[in-house]
Amino acid sequence: MLDQKTQEIIKSTAPLIKEKGEQITTRMYEILFSKYPETKELFKNAPQDQYKRLANAIFAYSANIDRLDALNEAIERMAQKHVETNVKPEHYPLVKDALLTAIKEVLNPPQEVLDAWDKAYDLLADVLIEREKQLYMEKTA
Repeated sequence: MLDQKTQEIIKSTAPLIKEKGEQITTRMYEILFSKYPETKELFKNAPQDQYKRLANAIFAYSANIDRLDALNEAIERMAQKHVETNVKPEHYPLVKDALLTAIKEVLNPPQEVLDAWDKAYDLLADVLIEREKQLYMEKTA
């Protein structure tokens, strides 16, 4: 769980994320694919508007950071999709690096905002990794 201050910081970025989300995610994919070309394979069947979908998901996360249960359905869909495309726990740090770099480039926020997003990303990654682990086990059972 995130502390109150981190939640407040993330929630305060929601309007900016809504406004600049597509810019952030477009940049994030550029960084991800140039720095970690092996990740391209994970997105080979992604829809054309994947960057928009991710921008919407990041906005929803920032707006609901204090009540994650509101995102249960979205998190479940994301986990299912990740298992379909073979996303593994080791991919999360690569995406985190690309996302935080993109947030820094596009928004140029103070360090405490980047630190808050770092923690928020880790929380969501842990939730997804745990759920995906269950789904992978069910798939092989």
